Amino acid sequence: MTKKMSISTSKTSLVLFLCQIISALDVPLDSKLLEELSQPPTITQQSPKDYIVDPRENIVIQCEAKGKPPPSFSWTRNGTHFDIDKDAQVTMKPNSGTLVINIMNGGKAEAYEGVYQCTARNERGAAISNNIVVRPSRSPLWTKEKLEPNHVREGDSLVLHCRPPVGLPPPIIFWMDNAFQRLPQSERVSQGLNGDLYFSNVQPEDTREDYICYARFNHTQTIQQKQPISVKVFSTKPVTERQPVLLTPTGSTSTKVELRGNVLLLECIAAGLPTPVIRWIKEGGELPANRTFFENFKKTLKIIDVSEADSGNYKCIARNALGSVHHVISVTVKAAPYWITAPRNLVLSPGEDGTLICRANGNPKPSISWLANGVPIAIAPEDPSRKVDGDTIIFSHVQERSSAVYQCNASNEYGYLLANAFVNVLAEPPRILTPANKLYQVIADSPALLDCAYFGSPKPEIEWFKGVKGSILRGNEYIFHDNGTLEIPVAQKNNAGTYTCVARNELGKIQNEVQLEIKDPTMIIKQPEYKVIQRYGQVSFECVIKHDSTLLPTVTWLKDNDELPDDERFLVGKDNLTIMNVTDKDDGTYTCIVNTTLDSVSASAVLTVVAAPPTPAIIYARPNPPFDLELTGQLERSIDLSWLPGDENNSPITSFVIEFEDALHEPGVWRYQTEVPGSQTTAQLKLSPYVNYSFRVIAVNRIGRSQPSEPSEQYLTKSASPDENPANVQGIGSEPDNLVITWEPLKGFQSNGPGLQYKVSWRQKDVDDEWTSVIVANVSKYIVSGTPTFVPYEVKVQALNDLGYAPEPSEVIGHSGEDLPMVAPGNVQVHVINSTLAKVHWDPVPLKSVRGHLQGYKVYYWKVQSLSRRSRRHVEKKILTFRGNKTFGMLPGLEPYSSYKLNVRVVNGKGEGPASPDKVFKTPEGVPSSPSFLKITNPTLDSLTLEWGSPTHPNGVLTSYTLKFQPINNTHELGPLVEIRIPANESSLILKNLNYSTRYKFYFNAQTSVGSGSQITEEAVTIMDEAGILRPAVGAGKAMASRQVDIATQGWFIGLMCAVALLILILLIVCFIRRNKGGKYPVKEKEDAHADPEIQPMKEDDGTFGEYSDAEDHKPLKKGSRTPSDRTVKKEDSDDSLVDYGEGVNGQFNEDGSFIGQYSGKKEKEPAEGNESSEAPSPVNAMNSFV
Repeated sequence: MTKKMSISTSKTSLVLFLCQIISALDVPLDSKLLEELSQPPTITQQSPKDYIVDPRENIVIQCEAKGKPPPSFSWTRNGTHFDIDKDAQVTMKPNSGTLVINIMNGGKAEAYEGVYQCTARNERGAAISNNIVVRPSRSPLWTKEKLEPNHVREGDSLVLHCRPPVGLPPPIIFWMDNAFQRLPQSERVSQGLNGDLYFSNVQPEDTREDYICYARFNHTQTIQQKQPISVKVFSTKPVTERQPVLLTPTGSTSTKVELRGNVLLLECIAAGLPTPVIRWIKEGGELPANRTFFENFKKTLKIIDVSEADSGNYKCIARNALGSVHHVISVTVKAAPYWITAPRNLVLSPGEDGTLICRANGNPKPSISWLANGVPIAIAPEDPSRKVDGDTIIFSHVQERSSAVYQCNASNEYGYLLANAFVNVLAEPPRILTPANKLYQVIADSPALLDCAYFGSPKPEIEWFKGVKGSILRGNEYIFHDNGTLEIPVAQKNNAGTYTCVARNELGKIQNEVQLEIKDPTMIIKQPEYKVIQRYGQVSFECVIKHDSTLLPTVTWLKDNDELPDDERFLVGKDNLTIMNVTDKDDGTYTCIVNTTLDSVSASAVLTVVAAPPTPAIIYARPNPPFDLELTGQLERSIDLSWLPGDENNSPITSFVIEFEDALHEPGVWRYQTEVPGSQTTAQLKLSPYVNYSFRVIAVNRIGRSQPSEPSEQYLTKSASPDENPANVQGIGSEPDNLVITWEPLKGFQSNGPGLQYKVSWRQKDVDDEWTSVIVANVSKYIVSGTPTFVPYEVKVQALNDLGYAPEPSEVIGHSGEDLPMVAPGNVQVHVINSTLAKVHWDPVPLKSVRGHLQGYKVYYWKVQSLSRRSRRHVEKKILTFRGNKTFGMLPGLEPYSSYKLNVRVVNGKGEGPASPDKVFKTPEGVPSSPSFLKITNPTLDSLTLEWGSPTHPNGVLTSYTLKFQPINNTHELGPLVEIRIPANESSLILKNLNYSTRYKFYFNAQTSVGSGSQITEEAVTIMDEAGILRPAVGAGKAMASRQVDIATQGWFIGLMCAVALLILILLIVCFIRRNKGGKYPVKEKEDAHADPEIQPMKEDDGTFGEYSDAEDHKPLKKGSRTPSDRTVKKEDSDDSLVDYGEGVNGQFNEDGSFIGQYSGKKEKEPAEGNESSEAPSPVNAMNSFV
């Protein structure tokens, strides 16, 4: 009997060829069988026909093949034998035909250009690869050219030519600007297939100097850049509109040839104003659906996977408001050869017949030629069983020596196809590939298919028997398939049993047994029924099943052939589906589906929801507690708990909370175990060893939790070794010579058994020491004594009990105890930045001398004496702490012109180390504070006496005082400013030649060599005449009683005083009314009009005056301050605060030691020059200005 067998040549050879031989069997093959069969070579992997390589990397030409025995490999180059042993740059991979040409060690890729072909040969034949054309990729530079600027009139068309260098493979073209941004493209501006940039019409915004064409060569990962092209658009009015003209292609017709299976790209780009729109049609036909795409704003027509049917005339039409133009492209589709029937491998038995068929098509029609083992068949060794008839080779009465590999070559002017197909002549006894005693299970009254996958050459005959010694099976009740399968169309219970398959050919015989079991069908004995239910009611569908006891069924419910809604109202039970609180959306068809591993049945019913009659008000309450708790399925680490739910009291139960009590370790304490949905009344609970469990269940609905159920019976689990180790293990020394190991002990139910203990282990880190261990119980701490000071230790704690140890614990790193640091910081240096700020530097101490965790450095500093007074005072040391391994810090809040000392100490967890030697430094002079007081006495008609006190904080050597004063007239305008410099050793001054009855404002401050300090101000009035003297106003300006001359009884004086008193009363009333209305009294309006920047205005809300505040610090002073009645102005205590540059009680620092906050004092501004107004300090003083 002659039979043609075939396998695929594109995958692994032997497996697939056997699949073709016995493809009808449709069973997996035995790997041992495959290893025993001989096979000619088959090419399994090869490089592409057109192989472009990177000239910078090694060239790898692939050739992989399989066969039995394994094939050997050889190569030809440009049609002649390529002796790789003579070229040191070329090697072949072991057990492979793949060539590796070493370019990276001195070889040149150009020297290895050529056509390569691989041959794989063994004793049964030779297979050859395609002709592999190897060419190195090329990315040449752009040829230099002189590019003239393009001057284009607005509205005209423009083409910017790219003309990229010819590379292998061709480059990818794109246009960008100098900033490497892609130039925007549109229907008006776009890139053609040749890389040129086309402008249908130019606009003024197209003017730019950086139109740059880039060519990207992907193989070498390089980009070449053309020189920038300049475009300048000049405008003419008006812009003339133009009808479309094609920029590409030119003329009215053109031709295009494309190969079958490729992508056809046709392009039309038109000029015109307005911008033309492109449309494509195929003359005499339609553009192919699903394969046609429009690109580049419809300027490019793209048809993928073209065939000969796509040949024809394609017309592009460009149209705008002024007209249209068209172009016809005649497309011809040619075809490189393609397979109609590729030759397939033949596996024959001796004496059998067979054929190899090689049929290909193409345009033009390809020619067919045959080779045998890589040699043209005309000159190949003669084989009497072989006859060539065009595209077919006919084999008759083959013998084992007829085994060979044949090559079919189909070629035309557009390419070629090469296929290898072997003829393998085998003589093999039968083999049965179906596993022995394979079990088949089928449902009664269903077909039973019993496999007998086989192999043999010649093809074996198959016979089936029932039982070991039964008779051969024949008759209409059986169907025998060609692949060896036995089919029983309607299997019954009596068909169950053992079946024997026998395979025999002239070389031998073999048999195999399989088992057949017949199962009862699954049935729904109580199906769901049609239901009508009122809205908000409850409905239940039944689905009671009967099934074979050896099969495990699964029941699934569907609503309208879809999954049930994810809604807790749907409760799926063992034999039913219950829907709680039915709503209108529950209307539909409900289906019960029962599946086993062998069969499936289903049944459906319809639910109709109707409106419910009015019902009385529903009372909602917490559910009643569950009851009837039952424990089943007791195992060492799990148990099943079931219960019955109590009344839900009109609110559906949403969940059940399960709690447990451990009567062995924590009697009376109930702990959370798990929570399950309200539709569930059973739960499998995970258990721990050595726990005496009791369980209780609590029902939960939207109202709240029920009372707990009665406890279940107790269940004591068996003991076991611990599952876990203590947590939070630490090793921290409390003394310099110990290590304290602590841990969180396991809870009672974590012990898993009696006799809970802990194995504490430690060893010094980075020292080749063995672990030291001790076993302790009932503690959570162990102290290791006699350790070196502050060294790292590896520590671990493992739990154990009477049954064994817990898993190996993880190690933690601890340290033995700390001791005080041994060394003081060295090389302490101080850099004085200004009179109140210094920076201190020091060298870090060696880490070994810290003898603990380095926490930082502390700087102690204190003032020794003031250089201006040479007087010592109580030493108050200040401390700044700098965290971490810092080596510098800032010292703020220093007093100018003072001598200081400091030292530095290192700090660890134990405390401070020794102090560095005291370092002395001095702060430079600063500006002084304001004089301590300014007193004005002895007023006369033309003189005033000024007395003052030196500054409380001179901050240096005083060089002089400065007095400035100016008169204030009745309208509160300031007169000329007079300045007097006074020696520093003076404390009083008599001012003469002043105007009588005139108010003066005085500004007084002290100076050092650095500059002027804060000023103090005062006002005073010279007397009117000798007959009546008014006391000068001081500070807040309260009027003082005048001294009486013996005129108290004179009538003119009494009248004058009455008039003055009446005027003062009227003015006070007016001021009071204006203030309550939120307005300003007349004097205040003048003050606002001529505001003296040196005087703080009266606050409108309370009539008081705020103290002067320098614009630099913006810190408000106390309300309502007044110059004291003794006419002195005392400087307020400075609110300068020492905000330390480190951590301490006085301040904070940034991470780098920089100071946080401001450090400044209050200063009185310089007096205003010229005739500017100044406010009166109070309404009383305002009155005085009229006197």
